[in-house]
Amino acid sequence: MTNARARLRLEAQARKALQFVDEFENSGRGWFWETNNLGTLSYVSQQLADDFKCNPEELLGRQFTDLLSVDSGSADSLREERTLGFHLSARFPFSDVIVRAASDDDIHWSLSGNPLFDERGRFLGFRGIGTDLTEQRRTEQEVARLARFDSLTGLPNRALMRQTLDEALRNATNRRKGCSLFLIDLDRFKNVNDTLGHPIGDALLRQVADRLKSVMGDHGQVGRLGGDEFKAVLPGTVETGLLESLARTLIDHVSRPYIIEGHRVVIGASVGIAIGDPGKSCADSMIRNSDLALYAAKAAGRGKHCFYEPSMHSEAADRQLLENDLRQALDRGEMWVAFQPIVRVASEEISGFECLVRWNHQTRGPISPDKFIPLAEECGMIGRIGEFVLQAAIAEAAGWPDNVRIAVNLSPIQFNDPNIVDAVAALLAEHDFEPARLELEITEGVFLADSDATDGTFARLKSLGVRLALDDFGTGYSSLGYLKKAPFDKIKIDQSFVRGAASTTKRNGAIIRAIVSLAESLDMDTTAEGVETHDDLYLIRELGVSQVQGYIFGKPMKAEEARELANSSRVEAEGFQCIREPRHRLMRRAIAAVNGVTTEIRLRNISAMGALVECDEPVAPGQTLTIDIVGVGPVVGAVRWSHAGKFGVQFTETFDLGRLAAKRQKANEVTMLQPWYVGSDRDKATG
Repeated sequence: MTNARARLRLEAQARKALQFVDEFENSGRGWFWETNNLGTLSYVSQQLADDFKCNPEELLGRQFTDLLSVDSGSADSLREERTLGFHLSARFPFSDVIVRAASDDDIHWSLSGNPLFDERGRFLGFRGIGTDLTEQRRTEQEVARLARFDSLTGLPNRALMRQTLDEALRNATNRRKGCSLFLIDLDRFKNVNDTLGHPIGDALLRQVADRLKSVMGDHGQVGRLGGDEFKAVLPGTVETGLLESLARTLIDHVSRPYIIEGHRVVIGASVGIAIGDPGKSCADSMIRNSDLALYAAKAAGRGKHCFYEPSMHSEAADRQLLENDLRQALDRGEMWVAFQPIVRVASEEISGFECLVRWNHQTRGPISPDKFIPLAEECGMIGRIGEFVLQAAIAEAAGWPDNVRIAVNLSPIQFNDPNIVDAVAALLAEHDFEPARLELEITEGVFLADSDATDGTFARLKSLGVRLALDDFGTGYSSLGYLKKAPFDKIKIDQSFVRGAASTTKRNGAIIRAIVSLAESLDMDTTAEGVETHDDLYLIRELGVSQVQGYIFGKPMKAEEARELANSSRVEAEGFQCIREPRHRLMRRAIAAVNGVTTEIRLRNISAMGALVECDEPVAPGQTLTIDIVGVGPVVGAVRWSHAGKFGVQFTETFDLGRLAAKRQKANEVTMLQPWYVGSDRDKATG
């Protein structure tokens, strides 16, 4: 009876033990294993068998060590292997030994085990537990990766790029060969985030990262610093020619259109380049120098690249001072609105005025719009300045004749402001201003993030009754596509096509004719910007352009002068008859084969089309010569006239006068002969 009760008690304990085993194995927190005295498996849990995608019975009889795989290249793995091997052979207990499973998947276990002996001390085998560490290790690896790599693009992050630069400089010291640093900033990226949202912006950054890696290739390591800033470290690469080529290719690839979730997105890039000398440069100085070069690239018009030069330190300090002054310029009353006439070509009557912001600094005097407008965009002042111009222009023109319009530039930032339509409507109502007299000039920048919001803003502005003009037409990527979908009333032909259009050596006239034909078919007006000579005006009139804006009819003027001109019936064109090609006045020596004799000649008054040549040998008109200009290279031209030791030569191809400039040590450098913020009298009328 006693034996029966003891047997029942033992059976109950065994059932409870099995229940505990089942619960532990089913919990997923671990599994059991057991071997005999020969090291072959006599028991395995289902969870362990699942790691090998088989049944537990298929593992029984196999050596336990066959289930383990050790990465011989890892010092940690070798150490764990020795620990486990020692304990198994010495029949010592062990715990929390990390091993890798011998499976196709990257599976890691933590093993613990105890040796088993019978009452006589004979070894029976090992029994123990295992825990799957795969997810834990993945999490740890991911944490380690995130500490070094950007989670969005997968590129090295700021910390790893700093480490890469430090290592490149150390290596440069040992190899006696320097390294270079690119600082890359995306132009107009914020506009994409603001209009299409951050998910589209994130997708754009991933595509940008792919393009940067493709361009850089084996030349260097690309990383993301955060936001829309990227960096590239180029160990051992210091040749300015190669660096310039890489920078240009990089800018070109990044600036090509992107298609993201059906949206066509266009951005740009600016690049600052710093070159580090072996054993002399440090990471901090190279980062600072590339940052200064990047600012110079942006100041040069964006979509540019600049090499660092020492003068940039003082320029950056001055730029910061000017930015601080710009933030206070409106409150100080330093900004004012200038008005440039827009004239009907057929009748030469005033059609309207373009309203342009000007800044008369209290100590520096007039600051060029080409300088302070980009600065305003960067520091967030462009919205306030745009509001000021719109308010001042409408208030002034409210007292002008009803047939005189005003044109106001609307920056992409203003256009994408959700409140822009309400703001325009409020100003029109406040000054009782006829909506059709207001023309809003818009550049392709508003289309860089092509979205429903853009279309909605166009529709709402048109519903107010204002006119819309596409500014700088022909200089962007796909202006035809913009004309197709946006309700423009006018196309403004960029001055780059207009100035010198009457020259027979240019195709500008054909381009203008095509634009006019396109505009007429779409029932749109055309305005030619930058007309300065009578020859160009005559051609513009012949080509059928509707309106003209340029110095030939007047420079931007104060409100009082514009008011008087608005009340007059006509304005007369004043200016030069034509534009003469720029000429290089200094004499240049050259070599040419004249009548089969190698002869030294002298070139003067060199233009893009030809030059005056002094030559001791007689030369016949119509003769073709190859002229090797010393330090420049060969050009080919035909003799047009010859008299008394001189002759005129017309080049067969347009000659780049830039080739005559002195060779520079670094490509794409910007020589600052005056403070950067001071512009010339011929700055483009920019609003």
